[in-house]
Amino acid sequence: MGSVIRRGWLALVALVAAWAAGAAQAVEVRFEPVAPNVYAYIGDLEGRTYDNEALNANLGLVVTPVGAVLIDSGPTAQVARKIEAAVRAVTPQPIRWVINTGGQDHRWLGNGYFRERGAEIIAHRSAEADMKARAPEHLAALRPVLKERLDGTEPVLPTRWLTEPDTRLELGGTVIELKHRGGGHTPGDLLVWLPQTRVLFSGDVVYVDRILGLHPVSRTKAWLESFAVIDALQPAIIVPGHGRVTDLATAQRDTRDLLRALRTHAAKAVEAGMDIGEAVRRFDARPFMYLKHAEVWLPQLVNRTYLEVEQE
Repeated sequence: MGSVIRRGWLALVALVAAWAAGAAQAVEVRFEPVAPNVYAYIGDLEGRTYDNEALNANLGLVVTPVGAVLIDSGPTAQVARKIEAAVRAVTPQPIRWVINTGGQDHRWLGNGYFRERGAEIIAHRSAEADMKARAPEHLAALRPVLKERLDGTEPVLPTRWLTEPDTRLELGGTVIELKHRGGGHTPGDLLVWLPQTRVLFSGDVVYVDRILGLHPVSRTKAWLESFAVIDALQPAIIVPGHGRVTDLATAQRDTRDLLRALRTHAAKAVEAGMDIGEAVRRFDARPFMYLKHAEVWLPQLVNRTYLEVEQE
């Protein structure tokens, strides 16, 4: 009887330990200050996992006397709830606006949670078709990774679409300038510029620390046109789409210079009649191998850039 009780006790202990371990493997959202009344959450540099709840991207928060502005809503309704709690830890102000900086899942699939709480959801009109087209794809890809952590997530489009290249907003005396130049990583890529503090939330126009991503909807030519806006602004602080809070020189090195190298190589390869396989093999990846995941993703980046340049 004693051995039976002991085995039962050990099984209970193991069950509790497993539950505790599982409970610990969840993303913790916390906003850290980057300038007065401006905050950032820095996401995981890895891919989407059950543990990081697919929040492998950065978020922003701007606090004003009359309300808060959230930059990107996260990949799921459950993560959006955590984001809201993280905002509450910083300010009691309501979230008045949510700005989607692009059409990638972790930029906007939390929209529904915030819309239900009265926030206005803002994005550029160029993101609309991309969001509608890829929403089912996003959910299908997230379901086997997140399992029950995706429950409750429904794609909800923005409630306010911007149509101009530059839009100036003001909330509680805080100026927010939204800039769109044809996208890049996604068609709706939007730069969020705070001229009073010279902070830029770049969305996926800037990657640092890890290799950037190219998808079928990505366009390197437009991406460089978007980056030219950053060069002109000369921000003091950049909160990139992925990677640590950074400066302009690092953003140029990790994103702009890589895009330029990809396009220059692809243009020469296409002009020389080089086949795509040889073009991939001949790309000089050495200057960029310090970036996380470079050894895995760089061949694909060369491949996609070649195809893009070939069609131009």
